[in-house]
Amino acid sequence: MIEMVIEQRRRSLGGGVEVGRVLPFARRRMVGPFIFFDHMGPLDLASGVDRSVDVRPHPHIGLSTVTYLFAGEMMHRDSVGSVQAVRPQEVNWMTAGRGITHSERFERARAVGDHLHGIQAWVALPTGDEETAPSFTHHEGDDLPQWHDRGVVGQLIAGTAFGLTAAARTHSPLFYAHLEMAEGSSAEIPAGHAERAVYVARGEVECGGRRHAAGRMIVVDRTASSIRALRLSTVMVLGGDPVGERLLYWNFVSSSQERLVQAAADWREGRMKLPDADDQEFIPLPDGLVPSAPAMS
Repeated sequence: MIEMVIEQRRRSLGGGVEVGRVLPFARRRMVGPFIFFDHMGPLDLASGVDRSVDVRPHPHIGLSTVTYLFAGEMMHRDSVGSVQAVRPQEVNWMTAGRGITHSERFERARAVGDHLHGIQAWVALPTGDEETAPSFTHHEGDDLPQWHDRGVVGQLIAGTAFGLTAAARTHSPLFYAHLEMAEGSSAEIPAGHAERAVYVARGEVECGGRRHAAGRMIVVDRTASSIRALRLSTVMVLGGDPVGERLLYWNFVSSSQERLVQAAADWREGRMKLPDADDQEFIPLPDGLVPSAPAMS
């Protein structure tokens, strides 16, 4: 049974780049630990594109960012010393913990042009891990188990599902997978977690007796078991166990409003280290922000 359908809302990141913002949503802030979900593209970037499309260095606390591409390339640099491109069907997994800064730049696009399409998600850390040491890992190949089943090609991005386990370290029970579904094929929605959702990145699927086009997240209850592709479709399935109430403040996530205020002050006053390989500019703290209402999962 369907609990809720969330339509993406277009948001500008500046420089002509837009994303489809799905989470957080006013009436559904989280799905399990997933507190942020942006659909990037599809977008064509011409050779020589201006640097204004880049995401300059900025901070995070209390979460892991998960960058996954269907097409294109992004270059990641962070304050723990990582310099790593992410390409299609690879994962950049960055755990902010007590604080990290990073940038994401489109260097390949500037050189030769590119077609960008992907998802960036944020996973809120459990309360006991919110102040963990920041870290970064890159995953490809055998780290991301794949399978084929009657018209479905799947890749597990994180967690445990479909009888497989991905390599990225997660701090709470969750699953996150990419499915390429041929027309008429069906796939299960992994069970065993309190909260689950399906996101249609391309194509059209049937779930809960209704048709759902691209750009739509379908939040399902424990009784929902499968989806069927009505045409060639790219689908993300995700979910996990709730981690509790969370507040959002710009790029920061925390169970404590005081911690959010401290993080904002640290960034404003220059107390958060910039990436060594990208320390000549940064995104200032926006004016007029206040911590959000609790993000209830």
